[in-house]
Order: sequence, then structure tokens, then C-alpha cells
Amino acid sequence: MTDEARVPIGSVEDIVTARQKGRALALELGFDTADATLIAAAISEVSRNIVEYAGRGEIILRPLKNGATHGLSVVARDEGPGIADTRQAMQYGYSSRRGMGVGLPGARCLVDEFDIESAPGAGTTVTMKKWLS
Repeated sequence: MTDEARVPIGSVEDIVTARQKGRALALELGFDTADATLIAAAISEVSRNIVEYAGRGEIILRPLKNGATHGLSVVARDEGPGIADTRQAMQYGYSSRRGMGVGLPGARCLVDEFDIESAPGAGTTVTMKKWLS
């Protein structure tokens, strides 16, 4: 089984790379194509936020094991300006810029577990987990 994979994010091309690596790892771990596509979509959303708001960061992909249950962890990390109000940022339709406001709440709907840690000036870390059913 693959160990963790790290994808530096700084451009639209990096978003594509992160999506592809996440999808490939999901399939390798036994996810079906539908779940692998959901994982890739969630990676797209958080990676796009890194490029748009922080400029650069990274995606860390890790296989998960909890007893007999297996899954995939996706951590999106940046050292950007941070998010002043994460509760507001997690509401559908909220956008601090010109976006449609579905990025973070959209990503949350695609995975089983979602956590966000952020503070102004301290960057943002989003941790998402998807478990094999």
C-alpha cells in the first residue's frame, strides 16, 4: 500500500495533479470509481482555495486504517491569510470574493469527516476523511 503522498499547490496545473493522485490512491485503496470521483472533487475544491486565497500550499494524501475499516485522509494546508470566521466560510453561498460560495461546504458534503482550522495570519488546514463502505 502507498504511503503518504504530498502535492505542492501553487497553480491550476497543481490542482489537476492533486486530483489525479488522490483519485489514483483512492482506487488503489479499494474505493469504487464514484467515491474516487467524489474524493477528486473535494481535492479540487480545497486546492482551488489554496491557489486563490493563499497562493501556495500543499495537499497531503494518506491511507487510513481504523481497525478493519480503511479510508483516505486528505489534508490541505497553507500559510495564507487565514479565515477570520470559519463558521461563516462553511455556509453555502458565502464567498469572500467573487466565487459562488460552494468550495468549502461543497467539499464537506463529498467526504465523511471534515475539519477546518484557521485564524487570520495563521493559514488554514482542512482535514477530510473518506471511509470505505
